Amino acid sequence: MARVKRGNVLQKRHKKILKFAKGFRGSKSTLFIAANQAVISAFRNAYRDRRKRKRDFRRLWITRINAACREHNMSYSFFMNKLNKAQINLNRKALAEMAIHDNNAFTQLIEIAKKG
Repeated sequence: MARVKRGNVLQKRHKKILKFAKGFRGSKSTLFIAANQAVISAFRNAYRDRRKRKRDFRRLWITRINAACREHNMSYSFFMNKLNKAQINLNRKALAEMAIHDNNAFTQLIEIAKKG
């Protein structure tokens, strides 16, 4: 069987992994094996957390809307139900921003929900 010399291929692969590992602490940024393990973990975490970020923000928006509703003696679920029945289609991100920055508009939505 012929001998395989992998000089360029191996070097390029190692350089690519070490490039990804720039900024890691200690030997994880300089030694290939440690860097490779760290990069694999980092990519796995990044993939998972791109999806988790969406869940986290949705929880944050719901918490903010709920807090603003409670100030007007209304629960979050009641508020969202009445908005849907009134055919007001605002997403939770917009409602949360409104609750923080535009209190008057949010109060008007609360009134609509109470009438609804």
